[in-house]
Parts: sequence; C-alpha cells; structure tokens
Amino acid sequence: MLFASVPVTDPTRARAWYEQLFGRPADIIPNDSEEMWRIADGAWLYVIADPERAGRTVITLCVPDLDEATTSLEGRGILVGSHEAVGTAGRKAWLSDPDGNAVALIEVRQAGDA
Repeated sequence: MLFASVPVTDPTRARAWYEQLFGRPADIIPNDSEEMWRIADGAWLYVIADPERAGRTVITLCVPDLDEATTSLEGRGILVGSHEAVGTAGRKAWLSDPDGNAVALIEVRQAGDA
C-alpha cells in the first residue's frame, strides 16, 4: 500500500489542477481541505491543505508512453516541460502544480524494448 501526500496552499485550486492531471475528479473527498485519487491498486495520492509544507513535494508517475501522456495532459491544459533521457532506461518530463510541487512523468523501457 502506498499513501503519498502532496501539501498545497489552496485546496480548491489544487483540486482543479489535479482533476486536470488525472482527467477525473478525486475518488474520495473527505472534507474541504483534502482529496484522494486512487492511482493503482493499493496506491493513493492524497492532496491536503498544508501551507507550511506546500511546494516542496516531488512525485513521480510511471507511464507506458510518455509522448501519449504529455499530449493528453496538454490537451487538458497542463503545461509539460521538455522530455529528457533517464540514462539509457527511459525518458521523463516535468510539470508543476500551482504551488510548485514537482510532478515527473517517467517512461521506463523494459528489457528487450527497442
């Protein structure tokens, strides 16, 4: 089980951005200062109002196709940085939420992939 949190200053603004990121509303909204998105079986991203810690988080989401993922995000209004190599194993792209929390998208090639 993974339960990762992202502290933000403005939950309403963050909710709108993370809805764009994931292309859907939060799976659970327990109250006005927190939202939860189920990322995978046993993996949740928890966005919480915590102004003192906001802007200092880095999360990485693995995607099967970085080009497809970034094109989809840009179509939903999310600004994505340029793609960069991750050694010889893959590529990644960076984006930031409204508080400056960093989100990396990474595509990792499997052994035998061209």
